[in-house]
Amino acid sequence: MIVVDTGVLLAAVSSKDRHHRESAEILAAHAGQLVTPALVIAETSWMIESIMGPAAEHLFVTSVADGELGVKDLDANDYRRCAQLIEQYADLGLGLVDASVVAVAERLGITTVATLNRRDFLVVRPRHCEALELLP
Repeated sequence: MIVVDTGVLLAAVSSKDRHHRESAEILAAHAGQLVTPALVIAETSWMIESIMGPAAEHLFVTSVADGELGVKDLDANDYRRCAQLIEQYADLGLGLVDASVVAVAERLGITTVATLNRRDFLVVRPRHCEALELLP
C-alpha cells in the first residue's frame, strides 16, 4: 500500500505540471494499492477546481467515487497525532493535511508515501518506521 499526497494527485491530473508523467505513472503502476486521507481529497479537489475549473474537479471527484483511491477518514486518535506532529514540527510549518498523511501511514503501517513534498516528508519521523520511503 502507498499513501498518496496532494502534489502527486494534482500533478497526475494536470498535463501541464512538470511532474505529470512520473505522478501519473506512479498512480497507474500502483492501482488498487493507493490510499489517502480524506483531507487530501478535499485539498486536491479545491486546487483542481481553482487551477483547472469545475469540469476537471468533477472528473477527479468521480474517480474518487469510483474507488480509484482508498479514502481514509481521520479518527480522534489520528487528529491527536496530527496535533502532536504540527506542534513537533512547528518550525517546518507542517500543516494538518501533511500531518494527516503521516498519521494515516502510521495507523495502517504503511511506509511508502507518494509525494512531491520532499522538504516535509524527509524531515518528519513517523512512529512506525525510521523514515518514510518517498515516491517518486
